[in-house]
Amino acid sequence: MALLTLREATLSFGGPVLLDHASLTIETGERIALLGRNGTGKSSLLKVIADRIQLDSGELSRIQNLRWAYLSQEVPSTATASVFDTIAEGLGEIGRKLSEFQHISHTLAEHHDDRLLDKLGRIQHELDELGAWQLDQRVMTLLTRMKLDGQATMDQLSGGLRRRVWLARELISEPDLLLLDEPTNHLDISNIEWMEEFLLGYPGTLLFISHDRAFVQRLATRIIELDRGQLSSWECDFRTYLLRRAQALDAEIKQNREFDKKLAQEEVWIRQGIKARRTRNEGRVRDLKKLREQRRARRDRLGKARIQLQDAERSGKLVAEVDDIRFSYDGRTIISGFSTTIMRGDRIAIIGPNGCGKTTLIKLLLGELHPDSGSVKLGTQLDIAYFDQLRSQLNEEASVIDNVAEGSTRITIGDQSKHVIGYLQDFMFTPDRAQMPVKALSGGERNRLLLAKLFTRPANILVMDEPTNDLDVETLELLEELLLNFQGTLIIVSHDRAFLNNVVTSTLIIEDNGIVDEYVGNYDECMSQRTRSTPRTLPAARQNVAQTASKQQVVRSKKLGYKDQRELDSLPLKIEQFETELELLNKQLSNPELYRESADSIAALKNRAQAVQLDLDAAYQRWEKLENHGA
Repeated sequence: MALLTLREATLSFGGPVLLDHASLTIETGERIALLGRNGTGKSSLLKVIADRIQLDSGELSRIQNLRWAYLSQEVPSTATASVFDTIAEGLGEIGRKLSEFQHISHTLAEHHDDRLLDKLGRIQHELDELGAWQLDQRVMTLLTRMKLDGQATMDQLSGGLRRRVWLARELISEPDLLLLDEPTNHLDISNIEWMEEFLLGYPGTLLFISHDRAFVQRLATRIIELDRGQLSSWECDFRTYLLRRAQALDAEIKQNREFDKKLAQEEVWIRQGIKARRTRNEGRVRDLKKLREQRRARRDRLGKARIQLQDAERSGKLVAEVDDIRFSYDGRTIISGFSTTIMRGDRIAIIGPNGCGKTTLIKLLLGELHPDSGSVKLGTQLDIAYFDQLRSQLNEEASVIDNVAEGSTRITIGDQSKHVIGYLQDFMFTPDRAQMPVKALSGGERNRLLLAKLFTRPANILVMDEPTNDLDVETLELLEELLLNFQGTLIIVSHDRAFLNNVVTSTLIIEDNGIVDEYVGNYDECMSQRTRSTPRTLPAARQNVAQTASKQQVVRSKKLGYKDQRELDSLPLKIEQFETELELLNKQLSNPELYRESADSIAALKNRAQAVQLDLDAAYQRWEKLENHGA
């Protein structure tokens, strides 16, 4: 059943048309990811559906009594409110009375007051008449499900927990349709994974915007893409959508080329002279006019960003030698007894909960902070480029051009001088957009601008603190490819699991007590090592696969294509997963109790074991083929 239908919708705010006679239907029980490039109007569409802004024209119809809830990108600040009060606000007046009842009850528990006791009785009577106690239980249930302390105040919570509270506030009304705009923004990985699990169990319909590819892949049952004012529907998961969309774009490019070729031929014909104006040719003239109108109406897809890195002279082989460093701030241990060696060409991820000290660790590794004890020895010839997640390197009041060129009209990239407008177009800034002040840019545009500013100078060490925030999928994939071809050393702080899986070869995890654990491999490989309960003995050849895959990634990236190299990097984890499953299946098959069950159950287990064995053998064959290619 359709919950909501959008017909012939148009919307514009003075720039490019965001919705151009677009249509959309949302069915009950769907989990829809709304995707598209930065600035195409995804958030505006969500606000239209949430009744926050109105269409210029078109129709939006909802089923009768549809309940919806909307969570924006930026969580409002309610510093003095308690968690219980914030969630209860989602119930309106009843929620406010429930909050008042809670506060008076807590006060009376500490000291007796006859006036408060009378007031409590009146509120209790009102709540009885409203049948509100069931709603109070609903608040308490949400507090339990979301692992929240109802008495805590919002200013005591991390950004991830505040977002969790506001999600609970929207869910308290039990909406039929939940609208989420970048729900994983500024969440650490543990909070992102919690949200995934929670939303997978959500019984209503979900429409969400996200650039977190792992999040979209896990949640979405359907993809809606907003591109050049039009909405297209893809009834598949995210990975399948990427393949089908690439095919569709190729077909569109071919169709446009054929159209342009025909238009050019007709333009030549019309200029040949009097023959074109004879009566017998008037139909062809009319057709040419239609072709011209179609070409004027066509909105060509914006080109991709063309980002290039400038490699500096190679650094020394040793980048940093860290020996037993400890660092505390305001009586709290941030880093405790950490040692490591960073060599030229290493690709290191730093992950951990929000506020655990990831940025502090970066500054210690770069020598910007001095440890309380221990030592950090830096290597030689280090040219460091630093991407700051707070974007403090950008001047909010200055224009895009001035932020990059600092008053000049030209910049030097490598040994070539280039006009700043042309350079910014490589980062998808139109000439008009390049003249705007930074404060008028979207989050994704600011990140692209910071990349543009960062890459005007050569570097052999890239330090990137949350570089993927607000970047659309296409720019993310381009950035990944760029970093894979970077010959220097890479240190990344990110909560984007897909990005980490595709780029890094070792991982540092900061625990709550300041201990830093180091793992070889990308994010998935790191998590596999952390959750492995007992070490397993593999044949010598297979041990070599798992142990050497990550160490050889940088070398392979020079010799394999981008897709093949990504596939090769993922194979050790797949092999380990197949072997783990096969081991469990064999244990089940060796259990005598199994054979008391039905023949169908036994046959199903045997068939699955055979299938996994075939997948395992195929994975090894593919690994050997790709490894030999890269050798």
